[in-house]
Amino acid sequence: MIALVVVVAIGLTVSILLLRDLITSQARDRAAISARHVVEEISTERYPGPVPAPEPVLRLQVVDWHSGEVLAASDAMRGLPPLTHDHPSRGDFRVDTTTCVDREDEDYTDCYLVVGYAVADSAYGDVMVLAASRTPPVLATGTLEAVLIGTSLGLLAVTALIIWVGVGRALRPVELISDQMEAISVTDLHRRLRVPRTEDEIAHLARTANASLDRLEEAVTRQRRFVSDASHELRNPIAGMRAKLEVELSDPRPDPRERERLLTDLLSDTERLENIVSDLLELARMGSDLAASREPFDLAALVRKEFGDRQEVADLHVRAPVEVPVCMDRLRVTRLLTNLVANAERHAHERIDIVVDLDEDGYAVVEVHDDGSGVPEADRERIFERFARLRESRDLDPEGSGLGLAISREIAKAYGGTLVAGRSDLLGGALFTLRVPAEKGAETA
Repeated sequence: MIALVVVVAIGLTVSILLLRDLITSQARDRAAISARHVVEEISTERYPGPVPAPEPVLRLQVVDWHSGEVLAASDAMRGLPPLTHDHPSRGDFRVDTTTCVDREDEDYTDCYLVVGYAVADSAYGDVMVLAASRTPPVLATGTLEAVLIGTSLGLLAVTALIIWVGVGRALRPVELISDQMEAISVTDLHRRLRVPRTEDEIAHLARTANASLDRLEEAVTRQRRFVSDASHELRNPIAGMRAKLEVELSDPRPDPRERERLLTDLLSDTERLENIVSDLLELARMGSDLAASREPFDLAALVRKEFGDRQEVADLHVRAPVEVPVCMDRLRVTRLLTNLVANAERHAHERIDIVVDLDEDGYAVVEVHDDGSGVPEADRERIFERFARLRESRDLDPEGSGLGLAISREIAKAYGGTLVAGRSDLLGGALFTLRVPAEKGAETA
């Protein structure tokens, strides 16, 4: 609003100056036209009586150049002294000036715009022809300024009122959204904002806020489920260790062989706790520094190096016919692939195939096939949830944490890739497919 006032003030000042100059110029031009008409008439003869003065210029004089005597005048100037004693400057023939006359009887001042022309060898000799036009009242009385200032103030007031009402109406939905957002707490994240039917920016803001609330609710729900699952997974080995210790302490004469078995079981439980805690720490670090660590390398060469000679459980074959350059964290990618291969080894009967290649979209693709029983279609997304373990997985690996596949997918997502489960057409079992952007033109290490 302050900027608008400044702009209006500058525009008002410029307008007043331009209008005053325009009105003054028009009045002088009318006087000049009348004076030139007199100059033409006295070039050959004198006036037999008063100088004719048609409207709007009524004040005309013919003044002797040398003595300043009024030789002829219009009726309005009869008996009055010359309008001005000014003469044109050297090399010029016209004079422009302003003359003011105090009217004591009427308590005001008359001002006239006087235009004079020097005429040599006229019927009156060397003379000055003077014509005067009264200063327009709009300039003399300040009416122009008053009208323009009053109009500007009125426009400013109306504009301010429109802005105040318009902005208030425009911001009212924003205030309503703000109040609704303040009323939403962590205990009622299911609440959503009312979306106006206006289909404007306010409606877009409400929809964006609702989308943010959806993501926030999903994140909080996932965090609560994760905390609950983590507590459950940690409670089981801790409870088992405590029960075993209490039984051992209650036996006054412990058998050395039983004590050795107890210590072995405790060591196994401790290793499981260590694995769970390590996986939890890995998941906690995922959101901060994972994608920031990158280096170029050949994914095909990495797979051949890590798994080419691995025949611990099943017959493992690696097929990597071409160079596959990527830019990722080598250690994290190694862990991802190790998790996939370890999962395949638990479920495979005899054979595992790893295929590394580039697809048409410029993505590096790693497929891990096994000839096991496969993953049921209904569970192909659930197995990537934290602590999610199918019955077969619990039977084959009772000490597992259920975090390996979740960590693997988080690593893939951090580098703009995907990790999905499916059915292997190659071996008939499970198929895990990793797709990450390939680094075109990267120098592999």
